Amino acid sequence: MEYRQLGASGLKVPALSFGAGTFGGRGELFGAWGNTDVAEARRLVDVAVEAGVTMFDTADVYSDGASEEVLGQAIKGRRDEVLISTKAGLPVNDTPNGAGTSRPRLIKAVDDALRRLGTDHIDLFQLHAFDAATPIEEVLSTLGDLVAAGKLRYVGVSNFSGWQLMKSLAAADRHGYPRYVAHQVYYSLVGRDYEWELMPLGLDQGVGALVWSPLGWGRLTGRIRRGAPLPEGSRLHRTAAYGPPVDDERLYTVVDVLDEIAGETGRSVPQIALNWLLRRPTVASVIVGARNEQQLRENLGAVGWSLTPDQVARLDAASTVTAAYPYYPYRSQEGFARVNPPIERLVHQV
Repeated sequence: MEYRQLGASGLKVPALSFGAGTFGGRGELFGAWGNTDVAEARRLVDVAVEAGVTMFDTADVYSDGASEEVLGQAIKGRRDEVLISTKAGLPVNDTPNGAGTSRPRLIKAVDDALRRLGTDHIDLFQLHAFDAATPIEEVLSTLGDLVAAGKLRYVGVSNFSGWQLMKSLAAADRHGYPRYVAHQVYYSLVGRDYEWELMPLGLDQGVGALVWSPLGWGRLTGRIRRGAPLPEGSRLHRTAAYGPPVDDERLYTVVDVLDEIAGETGRSVPQIALNWLLRRPTVASVIVGARNEQQLRENLGAVGWSLTPDQVARLDAASTVTAAYPYYPYRSQEGFARVNPPIERLVHQV
């Protein structure tokens, strides 16, 4: 397994991480994702760690905390071998402080996560969403206290816009608070919006990307084809409304090219989609999930090999969309690109 520096931090993370959203199985959304119990979770952790996948990602809202509980029991006895990444900030109850990232909410969220995970520290703690009602300085000072107390090692965010992340980084620099080193983002061959602003920001500011839903919310599993109905067992029947929307024609165009490359390489459609992501700028780790050992082992096959430049170019062409303003001129007009080059050109200059 390849290990990569997480942003501008000293932490090294595996190129693939394991997402524990399938652990627990509580609620409409997470029940549809999976209901992995402790025994199965232990087996999946064993397989993952043996392959070098040593970072496990969860959140307090995953199955109402059950995901953290199951993960904590699954890693019992091998805490020093793994990295734990968890998140807080989305609503967990209807009380006034049951959502957001205020000081009392963050302190309680961290203490609750430590208890459920059965550990004394969290390696990477991320804000699950931007809280517009809480001053950024309050958030950062609280995280600083939690880092100083030894409860958190590193901090990051998830699902922030460019201005929200940049304003937070500027405040951290101004006051000497801990800097966000990771941004957990949606990024896939059928969802490339991350490239427009957040990727250049990450490159400039040293914020590494942890990619969630790299298979486009289950659309790039190799089971969805043009002209065919949605497979009967697909979780999209129950979860499509929760995830990022994807235009059907664009999806089929991307899948057509994935099928072509699968024939050329002998690799599966998911392995090709994941391998493409692993070569993208700023990506530190791609989070893969699995409801069983077979799915996990297939995802592990995404590493240890590379697509050819021609194959990457074909995937790029099939998946590209016109960027929103003000980004599209810089991607389509040479005059704009000359003064603000595309991210790929900037990477080669670093």
